[in-house]
Order: sequence, then structure tokens, then C-alpha cells
Amino acid sequence: MSIRQLKETTPFDILPQDSLNQLRDAAQIQTYPADCHIFRQNDPPTGFLYVIQEGMVEITATVPGGQEMVVDYRKEGNFFGGTPIFTEEPYTGGARTVTETSCFLIPRQTLTAVSADYPQIRQYFTRIVLSRVRRLYADIVKENTNNALIQREAYPFKKRLSEIMHYPVETCQTDTSVRQVARSMTEKKISSMIVVDEKNRPLGMITERDLVTKVLAPDTSNKALMTAGEIMTPHRHTLSPATYMYEAMTYMTTHKVRHLPVVDGKELVGIVTLHDLMRFRSQKAMLMVGSIRDQDSLDGLARIKKEILTVARSLLTETHSTPEVMEILSYIHHSIIKKVYALCYQQMLEEGHNPPTIDYAFLLMGSGGRREMLLDPDQDNGFVFEDFPDDQLAEVENFFIPFGEKLVTALAHVGYPQCHGKVMVNNPAWRGRLKDWRKRIHNWINDPEPQKVRYSSIFFDFVCLEGNHQLTRQLQQLVFSEIQQFKRFLYHMMTLDQSYRVPIGLLGRFLTEKEGEHKGMLSLKQGGSIFIVDCIRMFALEKEISAAATLKRLTTLVEKRVFEIETAEHIKAAFEALTFLRLRNEITLIEKGQPPSHYLDPNDLAKSEQELLKESFNAVSKLQDATKRHFTKAFI
Repeated sequence: MSIRQLKETTPFDILPQDSLNQLRDAAQIQTYPADCHIFRQNDPPTGFLYVIQEGMVEITATVPGGQEMVVDYRKEGNFFGGTPIFTEEPYTGGARTVTETSCFLIPRQTLTAVSADYPQIRQYFTRIVLSRVRRLYADIVKENTNNALIQREAYPFKKRLSEIMHYPVETCQTDTSVRQVARSMTEKKISSMIVVDEKNRPLGMITERDLVTKVLAPDTSNKALMTAGEIMTPHRHTLSPATYMYEAMTYMTTHKVRHLPVVDGKELVGIVTLHDLMRFRSQKAMLMVGSIRDQDSLDGLARIKKEILTVARSLLTETHSTPEVMEILSYIHHSIIKKVYALCYQQMLEEGHNPPTIDYAFLLMGSGGRREMLLDPDQDNGFVFEDFPDDQLAEVENFFIPFGEKLVTALAHVGYPQCHGKVMVNNPAWRGRLKDWRKRIHNWINDPEPQKVRYSSIFFDFVCLEGNHQLTRQLQQLVFSEIQQFKRFLYHMMTLDQSYRVPIGLLGRFLTEKEGEHKGMLSLKQGGSIFIVDCIRMFALEKEISAAATLKRLTTLVEKRVFEIETAEHIKAAFEALTFLRLRNEITLIEKGQPPSHYLDPNDLAKSEQELLKESFNAVSKLQDATKRHFTKAFI
């Protein structure tokens, strides 16, 4: 086993050379064929820690109905199967090879002997999911799943390509004769063959159509001498094994490809066809995503948006992470908004408007930028333009002012309410050149009065939905640069956040609204999840982390040793729990014919759910306190 490889992996990076040698000498090597279960969920422990030398392994969990769902991937240098080494409990998940995989197996006895001198090793493997909020959340999700009437509808929607792809893939080299390619395709009854280089990296593809149009149909005399490299279609389209089916279907229909190589890094590991996706699709969810692209009216898109409720209800029945449900819902929302954008742009052209020849980007901000959208997000959007000269300003505005009005109105028609704070492209304050945005950001950061801080909090979570992505990367660098010049701004962000606290009193009682339309209720968003989003954003801005999603930022902060793993797990569990309760509340309200809301009466919750909510709020409160200590110490 490669000592260097092991030494660079947590938690073994703390071990001295002699302990690493002890692990290496005790290890044995085992090779497993593709699609092989090394162990399954709930199996008794095998007594080994598995370190991957070569190949790829899926970590699986069993969902209601007995089907396996892929929840993680492990590649060369990663390990799996470690938790039972010290707990001796059954495996909490399964391990299945994607490709032929070789592993180093480190015996339990050796690992425990080493951990006797270095207890951090034992702690690493035994501290997973220890928080009370995580346990409560898991129990409530399980109960929700068991009570659900719809358990199988959403599962195909969330399959990954690794679960349906064909492997091993039939391949050939560029110098393989066309005659041999045709013979192999006929004998193996396949409709395509991937052309690869010596490192198994895809170069192109040959389909039955290529053989007909490029070999049989043309009147050429040297057909017998033709090679695969001469007739292949260069294939620039690939996806990774971790890609969800709904993403792959949209990608393939958008790029009009029927065969898609699946690559891990640059290496070919499988192939999927459009027929495969259609065969495994969810009858409602997959058809809905596929139909967005074919819609040519706002009314049609509005009908599709209403169907998101069905998808959300189905996804929520699964024992899977709520943030992943948010990501899928956000993907659908993004697809709808992009189609609205395309329809409005086409209308502008048909009305005789001439688009200026400049680079620009259409931004989604807030929950849309973080890909944390639920059922009824409002509009938070803007435009960023390249730094065109002032004498071109009239031309740009003549197009983008009416386009912005049309776009905001159309999105509202489809079902995305206009932002109460007017954070939308029809507001001049939310569109402009890079240099205009630089002045705007500079003003926010150097004069951080509360309203400007609130605006910045929405803006800092942006993503490019249409246009030139390079402009958004430049915009992000402007943000980082301005904050580095005036880091005290983060202290002002923190103090604004600290002016609001979670709705829990000193005696552990819920603090509800005293008057108004939400009297007797509390907000899961304003009283809980928004604080997690805000606090994690502050740390991400300080460390110049480009990720927008809250939990991706949190993961990077752990990697940068800003948060300990246990702390991050506690925060993540609270975020998932609050999102779960909020999404379920929105679904319930819509089904009752009421508008979705993040407000609820905590007394309507079951006792266990009230405990979960209190524990989640307590986790949020601790995060606020940690954020206050950090930024007060840093800037005061």
C-alpha cells in the first residue's frame, strides 16, 4: 500500500512513519469485479477497513421498498467501512463497486492497536451522527416516510447515472478498422461504440448511423481500409457517474444526443442512452422536467410550476437528505425561469428590438443563487454587463429596460412573485456594468447601514443563469476584493444578524408572534434557517469561498479547519431539520388551498417534532454565539 497515499488522508495524517508502516505491513490486497457488493447495509462487520487502491465504490442506503440508493462515492485513496471497526455494529450503509476495484484491507486488530497510542483515530470513526438533533430528525423523517402513501414515485427521479449506466463499455482505438467495428457492433448487438485513447479517455463515438452515412452510402472505393478515427463523431458531451437522471435527461435533450459517455475524471467508466433514461424515469417528475424545454407559452410553464408540489411531496417521502430535495426543486425552478427568459427574449426580437453586442449575465440571487429554493420562491434577480463605453448606454438601455420589465412580469405570471424589496432586473439598482456594480458593492461595504447589509446578503448569493459566466466570476472577485479591503464589514453583518435571535425563551418555551396575521406562530425561516445561511456566508466571505450553497460552504469551512467536523454535523442536522419542517408545512398549506408560508404554530406539532425544533433552534443559537465571538475578536 502507498504510505504517501495513506499519510495524506485524514485521520491517518497524524500518524508517525512507524505506525503507517505497521498498517501497511498488516494490509492485504483484494480485487473486486464491477457491480460487486463488498458488503450491504446491516451486514455484520467484516473486520477490515477498506482503502481503495484503484477503481470506484458507491456507498448505498436502502430506501423504503427495499431499493438501494447511492448516497456517496469513494475513489482512489478514499476509505470506507470504518465505523464498525470500533463500534462492532452492523454497517449503516452498503458498498458496491462501480468498476473493477482493488482495495487494501487493514485488519481491525491492527487499527485498534495503533489507535491505542493515537486515540484521535478511534474518535474519528466513532463521532459520526452523535448529536441529539440528528437522532430526532432521523426518527421523524423515518416516521414521515412510513406514513407516506407515495414512496416509489420519486425514487427513479433521483437515480444517478452510476445506477443505470452500461459497463464495461465496448470501445475501440482510432486505428481499428471500420470492418472490425461493424462486426463487433453486430455480434454484441449494440448501437454505438466509443473510440478511446490509450488511457481509456473518450475521443469520439461511432453509431449505426455513422456506418450507414459515412461508409455504406458514399461511393468510395477504399471502404475496407477506413478506420474508426476517420468516421467517428468527436464527442464533447460527457457526464460523471454522480449525475442525477433528471440532469442527464435535460442535458441530452438540450444537446440532442442519444448516447452519452460517463466519465470519472477523464476516464470512461460507462455509457447511457436516452432510452435508458426513459425506461427508468418517474412517470410524473421526469416528464415534467422534460416538458419544460418543449413549452412555448407562459401559461404552460405556469401549469408545470404548480406540479412542483407533486414532486416535492414525493421526494419528501424518502429517507434522504432534505438539502438534496432543495437542490432538485431548485433545478426545476431554474429550468422554468430559463425557459421564461428564452420566451421573453424571443418576444423582444419579434417586436423588433435589437440586442446590443455586449457580454452580459442574468443573475439569480438569494435562495435561487444558493440552489435552496422550496415551493414558492419570489424573484431576486439582476443583470451584470461588461464595461461598455458610455456612448453605448442608450443602446443597452433601449433593449434591457423593456426586456427587464417583460421578464419580471412574465415570471410573476408563471408563479414567481415580485420581490417586495424590488430586487429585480426592472429596478436600475439591480443592473449595471461591472464598474457600476463595483461602486455599488463598495458603497454597501464601506457604508454598512442595515438596509445596505440586507441588500448585500441577498446579492452575495448569486449565480449566472443565462449569459456569460465569466462576468459572474469577475463579479465575485470584486466582492472578495472589496471585503478584503474593509473586513470590518463582516463585523457589521454579524451585528445585524445578532439583533435577531431564535424564538426560544429562557425556560425553553417557544416565542411566537404577539400580533398581526401570524399571531401565535413563529417563522422557521426568519427564526432559524436564515441565521445558519447568514452565519455560514460570513465565514465563507472571510475565507473567499466561491461556493454559494450553504452546506457546500460549510464543507469547505471544515476542510479549511474553521469548523470541527462535529460542529459542522450539528449545524447541518439543524439546517436539514428546519428545512424539512418548513417544506412539509408549505406542502400542507398548499394542499389546504392556502398560500405556502414559513410560519407555523409550534403547538400543532407532535411532541417529538417540538423537541426537534427546540434542539435545532439551540444549534442555531450556538452558531450565532460562535459567529459573534469570532468576528468580535477579529475586528474589535
